[in-house]
Amino acid sequence: YRVHIRDGEIECEAKGEVPGRVLNQFSMDEYGEYFRIATTIGQTWSPENPSRNNLYVLNMSLGIIGSLEDLAPTESIYSARFMGDRCYLVTFRQVDPFFVIDLSNPFEPKVLGYLKIPGFSEYLHPYDEDHIMGVGKQDNNVKLSLFDVTNVTAPTEAVPPYIVEGEWSDSTALTDHKAFLFDKSRQLLVIPVSINWAEVKGDEYTKGFWQGAYVFNI
Repeated sequence: YRVHIRDGEIECEAKGEVPGRVLNQFSMDEYGEYFRIATTIGQTWSPENPSRNNLYVLNMSLGIIGSLEDLAPTESIYSARFMGDRCYLVTFRQVDPFFVIDLSNPFEPKVLGYLKIPGFSEYLHPYDEDHIMGVGKQDNNVKLSLFDVTNVTAPTEAVPPYIVEGEWSDSTALTDHKAFLFDKSRQLLVIPVSINWAEVKGDEYTKGFWQGAYVFNI
């Protein structure tokens, strides 16, 4: 729905619909005279109705004018970020395809390039127009990635990813973007981290739990 609000008056001016479900607010974006939205349909575990992912561009009447459908079959969207004429999309089932999608022509969205790496990113955050930060998981541990999209047809990891080692580690930043603190002027990134760890010394087996903050220089 597109709702117009002026001088205390509220009016619904347009409504539309697209197939599928939306992951979160970062899967939706208004840019210029267009509304963009990324969705997943089907289920990753269903052979009868396997998952696939779509991106739609709607006009201000909320009618579909452009689409990119059946992206990454059998996977589902784990994170999305719209930045101007581009969309960055991460899907996951076994590996993490990081897609760079061109939206400069809203009538014909197209994939410019993609990168497949282990794990997945659950939150994407812009560093600058050529670099995207990702926070996610790999083998049950928190993973911090920096993607280089200078060459949009062949995105890369700018540096090796950082893995928070442990039997298991987690971060609130994976599900709450307000837990992701980035200050570009200081080149600092801070995220809360929880770690379950285990240590074996001789016949002794010790388990523990740690909670705190990790501070990164970007």
